[in-house]
Amino acid sequence: MFKHAQLESVKAWIGDPAHGALPLHARIQRAIRQLIVDSALDVGKPLPASRALAKSLGVSRDTVESAYSQLHAEGFIERRVGSGSFVSERAQGSPRRGTAQRQRPQRESMRLSQRGAAMYQGGGVRDFLAPRPFAPGVPETRSFPLQTWERLERQVLKEYGTLALVHSPPQGMEPLRRAIADYVNLERGAHATHDRVLVLTSSQQAMTLCATVLLDAGDRIFIEDPVYHGARRAFDAAGLECVPVPLDAHGMRVEHLLNAVQPAKAVFLTPSHQFPTGATLALDRRLAVIEWARQHQAWIIEDDYDSEFHYAGKPTACVQGLDAHERTIYIGTFTKSLFPGLRIGYMVLPPQLVEPMTVARTLLDGHSAPIPQLTLARFMEGGHFGAHVRTMRGVYAERLDVLVRLVRTHLADVVEPRVPLGGMQMPCVFIRDIPEREVIDTARRAGIDLLGLTALHASSKHKAGFLMGFAAYTRDELEVAVKKLASVLLALRRR
Repeated sequence: MFKHAQLESVKAWIGDPAHGALPLHARIQRAIRQLIVDSALDVGKPLPASRALAKSLGVSRDTVESAYSQLHAEGFIERRVGSGSFVSERAQGSPRRGTAQRQRPQRESMRLSQRGAAMYQGGGVRDFLAPRPFAPGVPETRSFPLQTWERLERQVLKEYGTLALVHSPPQGMEPLRRAIADYVNLERGAHATHDRVLVLTSSQQAMTLCATVLLDAGDRIFIEDPVYHGARRAFDAAGLECVPVPLDAHGMRVEHLLNAVQPAKAVFLTPSHQFPTGATLALDRRLAVIEWARQHQAWIIEDDYDSEFHYAGKPTACVQGLDAHERTIYIGTFTKSLFPGLRIGYMVLPPQLVEPMTVARTLLDGHSAPIPQLTLARFMEGGHFGAHVRTMRGVYAERLDVLVRLVRTHLADVVEPRVPLGGMQMPCVFIRDIPEREVIDTARRAGIDLLGLTALHASSKHKAGFLMGFAAYTRDELEVAVKKLASVLLALRRR
């Protein structure tokens, strides 16, 4: 028979509300199994007769019999005719969680690969899940035309039926690839055809593919300094040697590539709207990068993450459209232009890379969901995407103006805004000696999300500060948040 403590343990387990969704026989079976795994019931120990245990627990005998049958099937107990049920010898090797085993394993025993350690130590890329001011890169979603999207999705389901429920081709659904090619050719001056488009879940996935498919661990890659943190972490995790190249008002100083003593196999650029400075890469430098890539048979990884939102004239044409040598990989995303939950990005690839990248993609997540792809294709074909972007461009330009005015009114004695010509965030640099990390942490506790500038730089020759996202926040929300941030900065200055 069970000891009193064992019986009470079973009663407590089956009475725990956390296990309430399980049938009663399953709760009894798992409670006894746990006693065996925890070594509370030793090998060879007899279990109570089903009739006796049923009486003790206040359940039917059939319920206990069902529990015992499952334990027997799993090998935890043996059932001997005329003798009863006993803890099986096969349970002797069960992972036991006694007092010592319940302690957390020592960190040094948790050995990761070099790549795994680099990924873990890099911290990954953590999106701002709740759009609190001033989380950068977060679009306005409250005014997204959901009714239009829902109508188009119903059309997709009606036309495709159950065909929309199966796997998508790894390269992406053809209607969406055609829509993307048409869009980047018209709006970004790209040179794309649908068979050169690879649909992905995000630009982050695209950068990971570039780092692992195009380069080997130890290879050098030129990056902007400062640089988008997601790109830097993808390259670091792949074991690449990132070589920072300084910027000025016209973007990356390309002469550093041309005069480098050691060549690199790739360069990463955000030429249309540099992250985080907002600079645009000058035409002569674009052409110089293309020529450098041709001479060295290197790759240009062009991240065009938010070029839709340019507030002073039309954005500059992408590098990919200027590259006659097909050394440029163009990366785009709908996370910024539509909504983050869509999880659709893409690459426009040189012809020779389409098949290798597509095969490599199958090792990551296989494919993107078909229904959102087909819905997005119709959203673009019907002109809804262009209309939404135009609307948001006006909204974001107005919100940028509001933020600039508020910062100059309430934060002028602490930071200086660097007003961008486009994008969804504005950099601000300190004009007083205030610890950047302390500002970021204190603001977060006050309900404000800022992205510090220091972590985006490789060199120490830069001004501390932070990025302020403005796209997702109304005029009133921006005003409340700026005033709260002013209070945070004032309190820090008084310390």
